[in-house]
Amino acid sequence: MKTPFVQFGTSRFLQAHADLFISEALERQEAPGRITVVQTTGSAERSGRLVALTQPDGYPVMIRGLADGKPVDKIERVKSVVRAVSTNDNWDAVCHIVADEAEFLISNTGDTGYDVSGDDLSTYVPLSFPGKLLLLLKARFDAGGKPLTILPCELVSRNGDVLKAIVLELARERLGDPQFVFWLANAIIWANTLVDRIVSEPIEPAGAVAEPYALWAIEKQRGLRAPCAHECVILVDDLTHYEKLKLHILNLGHTVLADIWLRQGRDPDETVRQILADADVARRLEDIYAQEVVPAFAAKGLGRQASAYVATTLDRFRNPFLDHRMGDIANHHTEKIVRRIAELRRWSPEVAMPMLSAICDQ
Repeated sequence: MKTPFVQFGTSRFLQAHADLFISEALERQEAPGRITVVQTTGSAERSGRLVALTQPDGYPVMIRGLADGKPVDKIERVKSVVRAVSTNDNWDAVCHIVADEAEFLISNTGDTGYDVSGDDLSTYVPLSFPGKLLLLLKARFDAGGKPLTILPCELVSRNGDVLKAIVLELARERLGDPQFVFWLANAIIWANTLVDRIVSEPIEPAGAVAEPYALWAIEKQRGLRAPCAHECVILVDDLTHYEKLKLHILNLGHTVLADIWLRQGRDPDETVRQILADADVARRLEDIYAQEVVPAFAAKGLGRQASAYVATTLDRFRNPFLDHRMGDIANHHTEKIVRRIAELRRWSPEVAMPMLSAICDQ
């Protein structure tokens, strides 16, 4: 069976996000086909996962949390993955699959996934994901160069643009083929995407526990089509608004709570759900959202969207099945204040933000 989707990464996030969406769409015949998963690291602990991902009865994803204030606790079976290979053990096969079968490439390669070393192409299988991607795309070019859509899911702003720039630079420096470089720049669709779902823990050997909320927003461009028809997969004119909502509501809320937690010297093991059980803390966060954050979005014509996202965010924070520790959220607190709060003030300077300013100016 040919697989139109080739996915780089075996993370629990992708198992409960793209793989689940495509599986559900396939049940309605609203996806072009199934997935080949490619393990891009040599991690022995994940080798057993490759076999488990492709079992005929699928693998489990537990959806647990709150939706519209009501508890959700259910299990979905994901059956979209039919092949799983490793770049270390099956490099030639991966080259053939990308060259001959793929219509979409999906990636989720972690925080350092785009890093490239100086000797990256010195080995038969490049060390970095951009290096691997470059040679796989070269194999496709040499096989006739059919168009292709790349859907990166790394948490990098404008991730498609960033990945494209890295691969183009590698191609110019290491391969020196102007026709191939032109094809990379013009025949490949490098999509900018934003993904949003908390996937709290793995299920071994394959599967995950995830919250009900999920989003896969993909910025429109000429020639781009959605990977599948699904309520959580949306094509948008501009990702900026979605990035702002996530950054200045969800992430900002975490940083406000972390600031309270740090200032009050609260329980080291306290979770987001537990700190919001304190009525005074919950009231302060809700006041900040209502009096400063939503007005900032309303000044940009996004008040309705912000209000709805605040309600969803508070449900996510109060997820009874998720133990999200404040100590983890408080890491790199100073840098997060700048990115999540100070940038909101700069983005919407006409709105008074005394409570948020007190956090920035401490």
